[in-house]
Amino acid sequence: MKNKLKRAKSLNIGFISTRFKGLDGVSLESTKWAEIFEGFHHSCYWFAGELDKDPQTGMLVPEAFFQHPDNVALSGELFGVQTRTRTVTDRIYNQKEYLKEKIYAFIEGFNLDLVVAENILAIPMHIPLGVALTEVIAETGIPTIAHHHDFYWERPRFLLNAIPDILDMAFPPDLPSMKHVVINTVAQKDLAAKTGISSQLIYNVIDFERAKTGIDDYNRNLRADMGFSDQDILILQPTRVVSRKGIEQALYLVERLRVPYLNLLISHSPGDEGEEYFTWIQDTARRQKVPVHFIYNRLHESRSQTPDGRKVYTLWDVYPHTDLITYPSLYEGFGNAFLEAILFKKPLLVNRYSVYIVDIEPKGFDVIAIDGFLTEAAVRKVEEVLKDADRRRAMVERNFELGRKYFSYSSLKRGLSTLLTSFFGTIPSGNLAGGMNGQ
Repeated sequence: MKNKLKRAKSLNIGFISTRFKGLDGVSLESTKWAEIFEGFHHSCYWFAGELDKDPQTGMLVPEAFFQHPDNVALSGELFGVQTRTRTVTDRIYNQKEYLKEKIYAFIEGFNLDLVVAENILAIPMHIPLGVALTEVIAETGIPTIAHHHDFYWERPRFLLNAIPDILDMAFPPDLPSMKHVVINTVAQKDLAAKTGISSQLIYNVIDFERAKTGIDDYNRNLRADMGFSDQDILILQPTRVVSRKGIEQALYLVERLRVPYLNLLISHSPGDEGEEYFTWIQDTARRQKVPVHFIYNRLHESRSQTPDGRKVYTLWDVYPHTDLITYPSLYEGFGNAFLEAILFKKPLLVNRYSVYIVDIEPKGFDVIAIDGFLTEAAVRKVEEVLKDADRRRAMVERNFELGRKYFSYSSLKRGLSTLLTSFFGTIPSGNLAGGMNGQ
């Protein structure tokens, strides 16, 4: 396929990943990028194995989903071992060829000028898809932004593998028509040190200017609907139940607080890393007599109703009703839940994970910080914040202003306009200084 670049007023931009659906960081940040691009009057299209976008603007390819049975079986033979059989290699490349044809059809069908590869060239959740896209980019020279959220060397479960040759080739590739974007300084330095690839740093952001964060008619009775009273203290852990989230620290906190009517809410399901940690958290909460509530069955990415008429809420419906956010992660690519807590003006307990130390802490946020374990001083600070309204108000107002300064949509607009300029010479269209759609 001959790539047709056009210096027109509007670009056709295609996002490619294994999934654009739900509340995971890749799906959320991709939507924000698309909002900015569309605010510049470009058109965005979507390719994934799970997709909740308008069918007219997307291509759903079930085999591209990282949890498709074929990919799950293949991944099981590639990680935790050092060699692979010839048959396994053939399966990688057979699946690659199928996905490659689909990617070509996506590019040609929507006449794409630019591709945004969302994390599929960084973390090897779907080896054939990463190889397929790498070959398409190499063969067409299509301008590509590789948006890397986390790399394979950051996850222990990928370190022992039978595909070092493929990881070196495609995770990520280094091709002339590609620009690489990372979401934190640590990743930027590691990428350069390990591969020699330079990258642009664009933080995850949130719409501090326009986001609706209050209680409205829909979510007004959320507490009662979920079985809580107005006097209950709701502590929210807004993450998946996976070990790197450090949720045990939230359990220890609730156990040790000298505050009545405490409840710990955990918003997400175990996700894609197994059920063992989830079971351990349940057992630990039971032993410690911590009132923990898993509410993921009541949450969705959009408001809706169950067949029996019960409301289905979004995570953003829960935030206004909470009293404290716990974020004791051991590792994060950036920290969307941190930004959400700041946006909703909620006090925050946070573990000082590496990216927080380098990219967030220096900005001056007022939080209760721990270093991998819960100290008595941290527990007493949480009690102070829960009991002292003036202290709480000063904390959250300061944090909101810092968040708006450093992690708002305006910073994302600047970053994406720089990328477009690097590909096309000038910003093809749109008003960088104004709001979305020129507002």
